[in-house]
Amino acid sequence: MPQPPDNIDHARLLQQITRWSEELGFQQLGVSDIDLADHEEHLNNWLAAGLHGEMDYMHKHGSKRSHPEQLVDETCRVISVRMDYMPPDCELSDAVLANPQLGFISRYALGRDYHKVMRKRLQKLSEKIQQQIGDFGYRVFVDSAPVLEKALAEKSGLGWIGKHSNLINRNAGSWFFLGEIYTNLPLPLSKHQTQEHCGTCTSCIDICPTQAIIAPYKVDARRCISYLTIELHGPIPLQYREAIGNRIYGCDDCQLCCPWNRFSQPTSEQDFFARHPLDAPALTELLQWDEATFLKNTEGSAIRRIGYRRWLRNISVALGNAPPSPDITGALVQKREELTGDDMLVEHIEWAMARQRRAMKSEK
Repeated sequence: MPQPPDNIDHARLLQQITRWSEELGFQQLGVSDIDLADHEEHLNNWLAAGLHGEMDYMHKHGSKRSHPEQLVDETCRVISVRMDYMPPDCELSDAVLANPQLGFISRYALGRDYHKVMRKRLQKLSEKIQQQIGDFGYRVFVDSAPVLEKALAEKSGLGWIGKHSNLINRNAGSWFFLGEIYTNLPLPLSKHQTQEHCGTCTSCIDICPTQAIIAPYKVDARRCISYLTIELHGPIPLQYREAIGNRIYGCDDCQLCCPWNRFSQPTSEQDFFARHPLDAPALTELLQWDEATFLKNTEGSAIRRIGYRRWLRNISVALGNAPPSPDITGALVQKREELTGDDMLVEHIEWAMARQRRAMKSEK
């Protein structure tokens, strides 16, 4: 890793870095050291309990996740940034969730893939630093490597980790993305909060459809709708399908109910505005997409990461939870005929068809 010059005024440089980050569209920047001992213990206990489900990447890198210097040699500081993403029409989320004929997509995924947006901006920020001081050691991350981003963001003063395990900022709620620059620049450390501010509130725990928040600050990923609709590759367990409702990609319930999000401000970043109108899509129309249409309509979106099969799987579950309708049954029958040979998808579609039939009989 290139060594930075010795004659740097690090306090002044941090002021410049903060200004550049604002110019690049980040709402906040902080600097932390690399001591994550407390968070490492929490992570190891969580993994030992098997609460990570099939997310094997959470442990396969050993201790690199909680020891930044093992991931990138000579790292002594981590620059953490936040970028707000709440779409201007986020207040419509409740209306979409209340309409079982529509599909709900987590608000973070409505626009351009945040990994690409933030990684490019962080690289530009790093290059500005390099232009100012010369070569130095750095590597940028946006949810793309074994990084304890929420722990580092908390240490850098961007907020505290709430009972739902998301980072919360007193002035901005939790509707934001995080990104990091690992560096060997010994920048001044930011002040961080020594306590959380959730108090006695349990709104996120109470509202979770699948009771995935099994204790304050502890999430059982195997029950979480975001995990079930995004991370899980195989069939969705039967016991959670009804609770998923019409959520076809992720779940925002724990953020929608959080009192701190009354301080959130809609983003002005057009990359995060809803694309291919997916903010309130009709489920039957989504089911009719073939794979080419799925790929076209999710180009540049984080949604594409789950692939066409999981997309259809999630939509089938949502349609099984919708009120009985001949249109829904017809759409399911047609898709069932198209997917002969795909046992996983056929099972989900047949589950949805059976739910529709039972609901129709109960109405008579």
